[in-house]
Amino acid sequence: MSASGATPKKVKKVEGSSASGEVDDGRDYDAETQKALEEIDACQNEIDALNEKASEEILKVEQKYNKLRKPYFEKRNDIIKRIPNFWVTAFVNHPQISAILEEEEEDCLHYLSKLEVEEFEDIKSGYRINFHFDDNPYFQNDILTKEFHLGSSGDPASQSTPIRWKEGNDITKKAKDKNMGKGRKRVIEQKSFFNWFTDHGDPSADDIAEVIKDDMWPNPLQYYLVPDFEVENGVEGEDEATDEEEADDSVVVVEEEVEEEEDVEGEDGDDEVLVEEDDEEEGEDVGEEGDDGEEGEEGGDE
Repeated sequence: MSASGATPKKVKKVEGSSASGEVDDGRDYDAETQKALEEIDACQNEIDALNEKASEEILKVEQKYNKLRKPYFEKRNDIIKRIPNFWVTAFVNHPQISAILEEEEEDCLHYLSKLEVEEFEDIKSGYRINFHFDDNPYFQNDILTKEFHLGSSGDPASQSTPIRWKEGNDITKKAKDKNMGKGRKRVIEQKSFFNWFTDHGDPSADDIAEVIKDDMWPNPLQYYLVPDFEVENGVEGEDEATDEEEADDSVVVVEEEVEEEEDVEGEDGDDEVLVEEDDEEEGEDVGEEGDDGEEGEEGGDE
């Protein structure tokens, strides 16, 4: 209420956007509040413009450093070729990827010789994952690619290389036959590596692709070395256990020493008692001898 007691003037806003950029949400505000809201809206527009400009600048920086990182990724892949079963070991040691690996798929990934993640020139438009394979008994492809990109609607979409399975070695078909062999009326589609590769149902929820792109690809060495870390931790754990056992043994030894000392002290105390008793007995004997001597002397006088 104003100082004059009059009710503040209400400004009625009609639903819909305003050409002047005024706040329009269909509610009534007093003139002062309406003005403040319009100023906030104008300020927010300036913030949004800066955020958009920042995104463009960040995108340019990412594109720049993607180019700078590329030769190092290539150099790393050349070095990795010198280590047998590097990629399958890293995959098996990764908690999320190993969770979808079937035993036969793991055997197949022993032929995986190279992994690449390529982001498109326009990073926002998507990326692809390339799996390079040596000659193997499972399929004829040298490279399997799964690609993710934004469609015209802005929703993500994915596609992958058709796998040319060799006769009798289609791992995905074997898994289905295995499920049917268990007497199930309806085949339950289990999550597995090659099922993931051929699945394009919901690209926006493709966690495995994100894990490979953002976790495995930037630093696969940490997952290849996981067993060594576990061994080191195990050795350290054994050392700690050994130290605890030695500490317990020390306590036992100390307790035994204390008991021995108590026993020795007890024996010494007993010896002292015996010595005192012996001394008393000797004293009594001496007293008796003294009495006999006195009697002898008296007899002599007589």
